[in-house]
Amino acid sequence: MRYFITGGAGFIGSHLSDALLAQGHQVTILDDLSTGSINNIKHLIGKKGYRHIIDTIMNKPLLSELIDDCDIVIHLAAAVGVKLIVESPVRTMELNIRGTELVLDCANKKRKKVLIASTSEVYGKSTKVPFQEDGDLVIGPPHKGRWSYACSKAIDEFLALAYWKEKKLPVVVVRLFNTVGPRQTGQYGMVVPNFVRQALAGQPITVFGDGKQRRCFTHVLDVVGALVALSQEPKAVGLVFNIGSANEISIEGLARLVKKTTKSKSKITYLSYDKAYEEGFEDMPRRVPDITRVAKAVGYKPKRGIDKILADVIAFHRDPNVV
Repeated sequence: MRYFITGGAGFIGSHLSDALLAQGHQVTILDDLSTGSINNIKHLIGKKGYRHIIDTIMNKPLLSELIDDCDIVIHLAAAVGVKLIVESPVRTMELNIRGTELVLDCANKKRKKVLIASTSEVYGKSTKVPFQEDGDLVIGPPHKGRWSYACSKAIDEFLALAYWKEKKLPVVVVRLFNTVGPRQTGQYGMVVPNFVRQALAGQPITVFGDGKQRRCFTHVLDVVGALVALSQEPKAVGLVFNIGSANEISIEGLARLVKKTTKSKSKITYLSYDKAYEEGFEDMPRRVPDITRVAKAVGYKPKRGIDKILADVIAFHRDPNVV
């Protein structure tokens, strides 16, 4: 099959490309390298069935041409990372909403299947843990920039499902929960690579807030397996799927585990959200997915726990050429 991946030079997109090419599929990537990196895909250059274009999804003539030439679209391009989202809410809203609208419009003209990557952020301040796909979304107030991302991705989901209901465009929506792995950087606030980088450099491991907030981290290879399977599953069309792990760890506990695993002498320090991001920044105490639906649809079950995640991330930071 011919796959087209927007945002394919990101760390998820590059691993997805690896998996698809290994299965014998053709892969075309479009990425403007605003958050992705050519280093993530340079090992793919010259491989049979692979090509990449450095440009933006806002280039509609190019986007339309690339979608015309594929069988399945996987839309990963988006503003990512809490730091970037808080600092650039306008770019976040424009890229996420307008970009998704363009992808859906172009795909609809040729009836191409689209898998839209959304996020656990859309659950917002919901307290109904574990989060179920049909549960309510509780978004914070619009004057707090951190909710711009959640709101924009929720609109992406509304758009995708509207295209399915009204125009019968085959779409699948996935909500990703804290995907982690090699090639991910901490540049935009991702906690695991930041902790690992700090620990290896002997710098203070900086925990934002009180560290009691709990998260479920998922290895990128487990996520990629689910994306591939869902993109090829006819019964997934028109549905939303959580993709993640149900195993929780506190951010404070994660910092201690990173310190232990790296054998670092770094001190663990704490920084208030107001100083880390913005005054009045809101965070969620828990974010746990219910993965029953995706398990039933494609047999999804995470195979790699936090120890494997950290081992792979640490190995990558010590030598980026290992993965």
